[in-house]
Amino acid sequence: MIAVDTSTWIGFLQGDGGKDAELLDRALQDRQVLMVPVVLTEVLSDPKLPSEVSQTLSDLPLIKVEPGYWQRAGELRAKVLAKRHKARLGDALIAQSCIDHGIPLLTRDRDFRAFAEAAGLDLVIGSAAD
Repeated sequence: MIAVDTSTWIGFLQGDGGKDAELLDRALQDRQVLMVPVVLTEVLSDPKLPSEVSQTLSDLPLIKVEPGYWQRAGELRAKVLAKRHKARLGDALIAQSCIDHGIPLLTRDRDFRAFAEAAGLDLVIGSAAD
């Protein structure tokens, strides 16, 4: 199983190539994608998103929010900020979801490296340039 960040979903939906888009396509075919609730919210925020894509994304299995999640996410973000790295709230929530379940995160966003360093988030980083 793998979780996918908003950056990769957007690139994939726009038809961008890259290692991450190929991995996402394969994972979708194999039914190996778990949706992070925050990512679903971010992607569904696009007013131009076709309704059939919205429905398909909404049908993916959601990662469960475990007890203590919000506290752990806040502590994770504080740890990253203390090291003077960028730590957006949404990224902290996405990272904590993956950490809680031991699921790797497929992303184009290199800001997640700080979460990997701080808490062992398992990353698969790709981009259209790969």
